[in-house]
Amino acid sequence: MSKKEESKNFEELMKSLENIVEELEKGDLNLDESVKKFEEGMKISKECNKILEDSEKRITILLENDGEIQEENFNT
Repeated sequence: MSKKEESKNFEELMKSLENIVEELEKGDLNLDESVKKFEEGMKISKECNKILEDSEKRITILLENDGEIQEENFNT
């Protein structure tokens, strides 16, 4: 992935991934091009997953307990 792609936000990465999927679904690429696009898509997918995991770690849940607001880490 290029440095430009690394600096993209989640939404931009998802759009790039959607574009790759569309290209692959068209079937116009030869095998070598298809494999390269697939590899690129996998790299973007991993980056999206990392962004989601990092975001999940930052999420906190606010709970009300006897009229007091308590902050608790979000754990799945």
